[in-house]
Amino acid sequence: MLLIIDLSTLRKVVDPVRSNIQSYAGMHRYFAIDMPAMLFIRNTLLVSLVGLAGVLVPYIALTPGFGAMLGEGGPALSRFLRQVLTNGLPVVFVVNYAGFFLIALGNARAAAHRVPITALVLDIPIRVALFIVLHVVIYVKSADWFGSFGGSRETALRVVAPTLARSAFFENLSGVYLYASLMCALPMHVDLIARAGWMRSKRKGIPPLAMAVFFALLWFALSVVVLTVLAALITKWQQS
Repeated sequence: MLLIIDLSTLRKVVDPVRSNIQSYAGMHRYFAIDMPAMLFIRNTLLVSLVGLAGVLVPYIALTPGFGAMLGEGGPALSRFLRQVLTNGLPVVFVVNYAGFFLIALGNARAAAHRVPITALVLDIPIRVALFIVLHVVIYVKSADWFGSFGGSRETALRVVAPTLARSAFFENLSGVYLYASLMCALPMHVDLIARAGWMRSKRKGIPPLAMAVFFALLWFALSVVVLTVLAALITKWQQS
């Protein structure tokens, strides 16, 4: 009797949570190819801000002394805000826009009740490639506009690879932008994977949502590893 009551109570707690997750995972509905461009941009910006804040707050909390330094205001806070607004938000927004547009295009071209597998597979590699390219462009422009890296474009280019190599380990703000852009894509990927035909045929008692989350995280982890290895190889080549 006690076990039955416990299971019943647990179900009352779990079911609303599951419903909320599935509702959030259906975010592809807010990124349709036929919606007004400004609405698509607005939705992308909102998701980017939420994702960026969701990763930035833990980064500040986990970095010793960082929160206290920002709390003092002054030049440190100004540089931090400038870095986030001129580097972080543009990177996360552009990466998200490209990824959401790709999947929206795939959804529009896919047959009814079918999942755009090609768009789903290409989404993360495109995000990673854009992440690298945007860092190169923004670092070079920061050297020109703000005098960062001693105002040297060459120095700016040389620090891109080492910075990206450390980003996977959450050691710098680039790591915040990387994981923010990936986390923004997670709900959509989970939803699409869960609706895939091959997923429905492989349940075998395992909750489809749990399997979808596992495969999405596995794909994200692989992409982060590839980015890290590529950046490390470029860094080694630069030092040779």
